[in-house]
Amino acid sequence: MHENLKYKIALSMLPGIGGILARNLVAYAGSVEEVFSQSIKSLMKIPGIGELNARQIKNANVLPRAEKELDYIYENGIQLHFYTDTKYPRRLKRCIDAPLLIYSKGNMNLNEERVISIVGTRNSTEYGKNVVDNLVKQFSARKYKILVVSGLAYGIDITAHRSALKYNLPTVGVIAHGLDLLYPSLHRSTAEKMLQNGGLVSDFASGTRIDPSNFIKRNRIIAGLADATIVVESAKKGGALVTADIASSYNRDVFAFPGRSGDIYSKGCNQLIRNNGATLIEDIDDLEYFMGWENTPKTDAVQSSLFIELNHDEQKIVDLLQKEGELFIDQISSQMSLPVSRISAILLNLEFKNVLNALPGQIYKLR
Repeated sequence: MHENLKYKIALSMLPGIGGILARNLVAYAGSVEEVFSQSIKSLMKIPGIGELNARQIKNANVLPRAEKELDYIYENGIQLHFYTDTKYPRRLKRCIDAPLLIYSKGNMNLNEERVISIVGTRNSTEYGKNVVDNLVKQFSARKYKILVVSGLAYGIDITAHRSALKYNLPTVGVIAHGLDLLYPSLHRSTAEKMLQNGGLVSDFASGTRIDPSNFIKRNRIIAGLADATIVVESAKKGGALVTADIASSYNRDVFAFPGRSGDIYSKGCNQLIRNNGATLIEDIDDLEYFMGWENTPKTDAVQSSLFIELNHDEQKIVDLLQKEGELFIDQISSQMSLPVSRISAILLNLEFKNVLNALPGQIYKLR
């Protein structure tokens, strides 16, 4: 197990090899360990690698660094999530540029029933802070199983984390450096509280220093972890708008709270709404409507299906959704041991029979 983890970390450290190429390497080599035993000639045959990358892979002295990183992980109670692991965030796995692995620290479920990212300007106003606090308060009041994700930055981000803590909801901060650092340091006390109910996530190894380009990479994880991204206050340019754009590219829902005309830190949200980059919401009722969240007991759905004739596979899916609540199509496929194409046809029939609802992101739940 130790050796396997070392090779997973080493793979993520290869120069010039991102998540897509790394997955190609594993697929063609057969395993993570086998990647490092391939000859240059064999590596060059793998699509996207080429001679330059092949030579860099063979010459990269990453295994000692990976061994050192593994020691740090063990010493500091850090969890490692590789893209083939069952605990790797399933929403993030659907993103084409998902990181090969992520590091986390704390007590979190990255596959929570609902995950919402809340982002915005670092120069938040009282209006923006109140919007965030009221929204998170309503998440708690309506007893949603929900994880609140943000970037631990000043302004809207830290307000989202602190509100989640206040209302006893799990919250995760995605950071742009290794877990051996904390930036900004003024948020250390909040981050420490988050470790009890949520925590910190990063795709950077320890020793990675703060660099502006890393924050863009961080934003793709904030967007990829969530069902939807909510922008609360933003200037015409800023990291929150970048995160919203990334979320849209992942076919995730993007929402924005409108602001007053002329306010500097409302211009970004108003622009998003005007350009159809985000759906306007004013409260949790709007969010529930657009996300298809319903506070109806699951027993209602079961009762309504009692009088509908279902075949064997349809009944198995109904039983599965009755037990689990909501599932991605690939989860249903895995648990049913049937190909996605077959599952898709069955789900369509169940929709026609008015037994289930199809939610954004190929998620299904009983009516």
